[in-house]
Amino acid sequence: MYTELRYDEKPVRDSGANLQRGIEAVGGRLYLTTQRLIFESHRLNVQAGATVIRLTDIEGVWKCWTRLFGLIPVVPNSLAVATETGKIYRFVISDRDKWMNIIRETRQDAAERDRADDERI
Repeated sequence: MYTELRYDEKPVRDSGANLQRGIEAVGGRLYLTTQRLIFESHRLNVQAGATVIRLTDIEGVWKCWTRLFGLIPVVPNSLAVATETGKIYRFVISDRDKWMNIIRETRQDAAERDRADDERI
């Protein structure tokens, strides 16, 4: 992982994944931390770079289909992550049920930590 972890941020899970960016399925690695969901592309992709989503910005996570050219449903092996701003990220990933559950659990833990921090202020 080349994205620097924040203070008090810990890795939870990671695996190889593809992120659908338009018509390109960008290969890379997906990381879940106690604060963020981070996708880092392989350097050889046309659309290289990192995509970072704060867990507290995630509104929903559900199973979806991988789409050919970003349009035609092909295989039901993807995971969609929606943010509060309406942006939807689609990840092609193994063990998507496990990923979906752990993202939901970790997101809930992050939200509870934020609420506890707000109460202390």
